Amino acid sequence: MTLTTIERHIIDEERRHGPTSGTLTNLLHDIAVAAKVISREVRRAGLNDIIGATGDVNVQGEVVQKLDIYANDLLSGYLSHSGRVCAIGSEEDPEPLLVEPSRAGKYVVNMDPLDGSGNIAVNASIGTIFSILPKKSTGNATAADCMQAGRHQVAAGYVMYGSSTVLVYSTGLGVYGFTLDPTVGEFVLSHTKIRYPQRCKFYSVNEGNSAYWDTNTRRYVDWCKQIDPDTHRPYGHRYIGAMVADFHRNMLEGGVFLYPKDNKDAGMSHGKLRLLFEANPMAYLADQAGGAATTGTERILEIEPTDLHQRVPVVVGNTAEVERYERFSRES
Repeated sequence: MTLTTIERHIIDEERRHGPTSGTLTNLLHDIAVAAKVISREVRRAGLNDIIGATGDVNVQGEVVQKLDIYANDLLSGYLSHSGRVCAIGSEEDPEPLLVEPSRAGKYVVNMDPLDGSGNIAVNASIGTIFSILPKKSTGNATAADCMQAGRHQVAAGYVMYGSSTVLVYSTGLGVYGFTLDPTVGEFVLSHTKIRYPQRCKFYSVNEGNSAYWDTNTRRYVDWCKQIDPDTHRPYGHRYIGAMVADFHRNMLEGGVFLYPKDNKDAGMSHGKLRLLFEANPMAYLADQAGGAATTGTERILEIEPTDLHQRVPVVVGNTAEVERYERFSRES
């Protein structure tokens, strides 16, 4: 049996479909290499004394985990010296990292270096999310290069560090998944042309926040739990607390992930998840896999960013289920 490595797959896709240059190919390979290093450190976190919190708070007001800093520094350092990137936006940094013009490339990377890092201490799944955009400035890169609507993405993906390490990405030609084979140290093709199943089986939401949701969101979640054989309800409830893990399961098995706006925290009244670092890349992947993503009132990929750390409500998954949530949202 011949194994298809991620490097070979990316090159083969380039040959078949002809991207503008090999730079994007090399950038995706750079991310895959960095993911291997992060995967190694995740598995050794307790031994290396890098597990747990630093005591600092990031720009989002959240306690920073030690592995957050490690992953952020690794990805930022590696990509900024690759010659392929001109700007890097990170959930962990208040402002974008603008690469020195002498070594700047033509792409922008927005990223959540370690999604779901609160799961680290209990050995549950965590991940890395990335979004790749073309540079739009005519001169040197600026912060505005990171603040583009999701429809301008040329690639997006995530890495999930769980029982195995899986990298999933798309360049607009379908969604592919690769599993890290530790015996050879390579990501090998394990999921070809991923598509959402037609049937929705699961809903993923933190029901501990239900008292803070608006009435229509509560009505929709109640609908998911009602008995109705014709629509295969009730849906199963699955919630891991890391968007990467919940999204991954729902895309493979059929489901919808919700992080709606709530009134629990006045500072997050417009939603919790970050448009540029989480919502846009996942919306891009969902779109490529035959799914959809919405805030409840608008398509996520069409939102024009107004702030690097802008937050939005997110509902992403099977298209029919996302559209159903939108209908609930429109009702009085």
